[in-house]
Amino acid sequence: MARRKGRPIDGVLLLNKPAGMTSNHALQRAKRLFFVEKAGHTGALDPLATGVLPLCFGEATKFSQFLLDADKRYRSTFRLGQTTNTSDADGEVTSEASAESITLAQVEEALIPLTGAILQVPSMFSALKHQGQPLYKMARQGIEIERAPRPVTVYAIEVLAFRAGDAAEVDVDIRCSKGTYIRSIAEDLGFALGCGAHVKTLHRSGAGLFDETQCVSFEQLELEHQQASALGGYVALDSHLLSADAPLATLPAIHLPESSAHYFRLGNPVMDAQAYRIAAQGDMVRVFCAESNQTRAQFLGLGEITDDGRVAPKRIIANRSANEQ
Repeated sequence: MARRKGRPIDGVLLLNKPAGMTSNHALQRAKRLFFVEKAGHTGALDPLATGVLPLCFGEATKFSQFLLDADKRYRSTFRLGQTTNTSDADGEVTSEASAESITLAQVEEALIPLTGAILQVPSMFSALKHQGQPLYKMARQGIEIERAPRPVTVYAIEVLAFRAGDAAEVDVDIRCSKGTYIRSIAEDLGFALGCGAHVKTLHRSGAGLFDETQCVSFEQLELEHQQASALGGYVALDSHLLSADAPLATLPAIHLPESSAHYFRLGNPVMDAQAYRIAAQGDMVRVFCAESNQTRAQFLGLGEITDDGRVAPKRIIANRSANEQ
C-alpha cells in the first residue's frame, strides 16, 4: 500500500500572513505543519503584504472560488513624493519629488474619483497571467505588455491618518471588490497630487466573511506543531480550522434525511419539501445530512434548486470514512 502523503482533513485556516513571504510559500509551510494531503490558497497576497490569507484544506478547496470572488478590506500606508517601478516599497525608486505642500484636504479630494465603479490597469508586477505566465515574471525580465483596464469597485476609502512633510504619508482603510490593486490606487493618488506615491505597507484586514481577529500566526502554529509532535496528535492545530462549508456560510442550508442524502451523494437531484421555503429556483444552497452520528450535521456539498423544487448536486464532497479522520 502506498504511503499517504498527508492527512485527509477538511477545513479552512485563516492565516495572518507575515511580510516578506509569498502566498504560495505560506501555503506550503502551513501544509507541512498540518501534514495535510491537499491544500490551496484563495488569492495571492503580495510578499510585502500581511494579514488575512484563507487557506483551504481537503474538500474545502472545492469552494475556494467563493473566497476568491469575495470583497476585501485593506489598511495601507501610502508614501507620497516617491514612485517605484513596482508601485510599492519592494521596488526600485524611479522618481522623487517633495510632498511638503500636500495637505490632508487635497488628499481627500484626490481620493474621491478613485472610489466607486472604476477601471484599473493592472500593474506589470501583479500576479495576473499573460499567456500562462505571471506578469511579474515578465516584468523582471524587462518585458512590458499592454494591459487592458479592468472594472473593479472601491466601496470606500477612509483616511485614518495624514503625516505632512517632504515625505508625507497617508494611512487609509479601503473596502473593495476582488481584483482591486491597492498599489494602483496609491499610484493614481500620487499622479493626481502631482508628486507620485507608492504603497509603503499593506495589510489585508478582511476577506469576505472573515476578518483579522479570526486569524492565527505562524508563531502560534509552530508552537502547537512542536506540542503535536511531542504528544503525537494534531488536536491543538486542528482546533483552528473552520468547517469546509465556511466559505459558503451566507448561503441557506437544507438538511436532507439520510435516504435522500444517499442519492444526493451519488450525484442525483432529490426532492425536498423545504427547498422552496428557503430558496428560489436557481439559488445555491448548502446541503447537509440531517441524520448523522457526528456532533454536527454532516456537510454533503453545494446544491442548486431546480425548477421542480428538487436539490441538484453542484459540488459534492468526499464521504470520509471513520479511519480517515
